Amino acid sequence: MTTRVFLVRHGSTPLSAEDSFAGAVDVDLSDEGRDQAESLSQRLADEPITAVYCSPMRRTIETAEIIARPHSVVPIQDAGLKEINHGHWEAMRRSDVESLYAAEYAAWEEDPFTFAPVGGESGLSVMARSLPVIRSIVTHHPDENVVIVSHKATIRLLISSLLGFDARGYRDRLDQSPASLNILDFKDAVRARLMLFNDVSHYTSLPPRSTKRLSKVWSTGEDQG
Repeated sequence: MTTRVFLVRHGSTPLSAEDSFAGAVDVDLSDEGRDQAESLSQRLADEPITAVYCSPMRRTIETAEIIARPHSVVPIQDAGLKEINHGHWEAMRRSDVESLYAAEYAAWEEDPFTFAPVGGESGLSVMARSLPVIRSIVTHHPDENVVIVSHKATIRLLISSLLGFDARGYRDRLDQSPASLNILDFKDAVRARLMLFNDVSHYTSLPPRSTKRLSKVWSTGEDQG
């Protein structure tokens, strides 16, 4: 058995340019995000895709619907694929969080995998709810091609787990651009091989540079959601 999973981040949203925590904020795609998703849809149009799954957020649903259209399938929503929830930081700018909740923010910067803001989720919690979803999808689609549309942090945590990386550094070591494509081949529900990572060649000729968004390690950048 080899199941191929096209793991996709949703396209850009109006919040993509802001240095804000927006994991649980439900927002539509921007016009740019729709164009990105359309480009990816065209790229995957000739693939024999049998199912499309997505997070139940508007930005992921719309991305999934655009990708699914050439294949005449209806996206299946699963809450396990949602983005990380930042609790009482949601919709706040990073600079404001750092100022108002200095100790909490410092703890999160040190270890976003096991630490969670008040009312939010840790990376570990996200991995615990999303990994069983991936394994169930693979189990139910042997020898098929499947699209899964999710979010930046969730995808990075999934890839860390599936490939056996130390997930404590997922924010600084892995990136996901809007409407990026990752390809994973599964020999079974546990054993996966990464065939493509964070590819955006369907809408740009150059990969984006590493960025600072919501982190001090890099210089400028993308949203967390």
